[in-house]
Amino acid sequence: EITFPCDSSDSPLSVSWIVFEGGVNGTLVAPVRALPERETWTRQMDFIMSCVGFAVGLGNVWRFPYLCYKNGGGVFLIPYVLFIFLGGIPIFFLEIALGQFMKAGSINVWNIAPLFKGLGYASMVIVFFCNTYYIMVLAWGFYYLIKSFNGTLPWSSCDNEWNTDTCIEIFRHEDCQNGTIGNATFGNLTCEELANGRSPIIEFWENKVLNISDGLDQPGALNWELMLCLLAVWVMVYFCVWKGVKSTGKIVYFTATFPYVVLIILLVRGVTLPGAYDGIMYYLKPNWSKLGEPQVWIDAGTQIFFSYAIGLGALTALGSYNRFNNDCYKDAFMLAMINSGTSFFAGFVVFSILGFMASEQGVDISKVAESGPGLAFIAYPKAVSLMPVAPVWAALFFFMLLLLGLDSQFVGVEGFVTGILDLFPGKYYMRYRREIAVAICCLLCFIIDLSMVTQGGMYVFQLFDYYSASGMTLLWQAFWECVVVAWVYGADKFMDDIARMIGYRPFPWMKWCWSFITPCVCMGIFLFHLLNYKPLTYNNVYVYPWWGEVIGWCLALSSMLCIPVTSIFLLEFVVHHRNLRLPSIDCSMQTVCYSHENRRAGYLFFYAEQVITKLQ
Repeated sequence: EITFPCDSSDSPLSVSWIVFEGGVNGTLVAPVRALPERETWTRQMDFIMSCVGFAVGLGNVWRFPYLCYKNGGGVFLIPYVLFIFLGGIPIFFLEIALGQFMKAGSINVWNIAPLFKGLGYASMVIVFFCNTYYIMVLAWGFYYLIKSFNGTLPWSSCDNEWNTDTCIEIFRHEDCQNGTIGNATFGNLTCEELANGRSPIIEFWENKVLNISDGLDQPGALNWELMLCLLAVWVMVYFCVWKGVKSTGKIVYFTATFPYVVLIILLVRGVTLPGAYDGIMYYLKPNWSKLGEPQVWIDAGTQIFFSYAIGLGALTALGSYNRFNNDCYKDAFMLAMINSGTSFFAGFVVFSILGFMASEQGVDISKVAESGPGLAFIAYPKAVSLMPVAPVWAALFFFMLLLLGLDSQFVGVEGFVTGILDLFPGKYYMRYRREIAVAICCLLCFIIDLSMVTQGGMYVFQLFDYYSASGMTLLWQAFWECVVVAWVYGADKFMDDIARMIGYRPFPWMKWCWSFITPCVCMGIFLFHLLNYKPLTYNNVYVYPWWGEVIGWCLALSSMLCIPVTSIFLLEFVVHHRNLRLPSIDCSMQTVCYSHENRRAGYLFFYAEQVITKLQ
């Protein structure tokens, strides 16, 4: 029997394959070649900034403020904060700790419970879909950024080739009351009716940027300008990721911090505008009756899982590049607070601007409050059109939008590529394999994205957004992650593993959440979504055809079914012995370890019975 010295500072080695003679009870006849030393962050702050860049994204700016306003203002913070500690932090910490302990991407970390390796494949499917459609928002933002450098914003007037006869110029309320809106007359329409009319911003978005068709069954022609913007953004992503975390960790220092600079500048500008106070009060004013509505609690829970980027496998990949004894427990709490704090802070920026716009047009703020693309590409462009030096504020906003999405995008690609490369061990190691893998990933996503830069592209985008990486798929993934770690591998065993890494045992609350509370929260919200499912529409007018819904459900089920299908496959075709029906390899340092001497020699030898005993 060969024994191996274990150092508490060393991490376990993920065994890719072992050659046996005589079946599972045979003896080792071939050595396993050691994998190349895994890349690590140059400094720990690189990891922190990468997590901030990935988790703090567009949803913090355009989704949370709207949900807060819609669900009772400040009252919404009660269920939101509650779900942070019941679901957000426990799973956020679980994914980072799992990656750091196993030193592997989103697939190989599930060697802790091979029967449920489908969790890794599911997260890879979800993050691939997310990488595919999320970048479209960056392409739109990049397009608007370029157009912002014009002397006059192209969406501020009705005298462009894409405008219709029903277009109504953007105006201030006092101009309407004085009858000085351009040279046009609008009959007996009131100022409020004019404010709710078809603005040049909507026409620029729908007729110029999207050039939208009448439905999913009418894809139409490619928008070449938008396609070039998409290509440019993918090139940016490629060169951010191609050299690995050594370069990525440097880029995020700018992409993750500069949006905060812009947010502060926009807030200072926003609070000095007329109507800003009313907008902020509208954002925060508590409506206590909302606490009794189930939808408020569901929105809070869903937003936590969405904004914390849980279930995508990217956090696991980022954690895998940590030093083995890094204190990921403290990191998880700090990152969660930064994420949620950014969401809350962004609400002041957004609603100060929306309050100004409502004041300028003499309408209630509920008429201008938007979320998602509607906020970024309709409401905010409309607001900056009413400001002095409008192109400057437009360029600042869309540059911030581009950076917020860019680091989320390239970290998502990093997570996907890490999972793929970890599947191919040492004998497949070749020069430039990372660069080639990143190029293939970006190219494949770009080809799929071409369907989203057609006239029917918005309908395709919404299909991906609504089904492929939606609340249901993320909740399903998070539920099974907790169940497998807590009940298959063992919550106490995982807590012991974490204690070996960070030097102390985390508060038992984490174990209780993984075992009971968080799975119940995930499944409860999942069932609510399922029971209250509504067919997808565009602008609450266009209803998707039945075959469009079928495509959508195929996107959703393609990840959700990975878990049971992989388990069934392993049980029926790979594992044939009843005592191996639930294989659970003990990946702790007590069993599988390596020495620096063996790694330097280039080979590792494992005694077969040592591993097989753990399978039985």
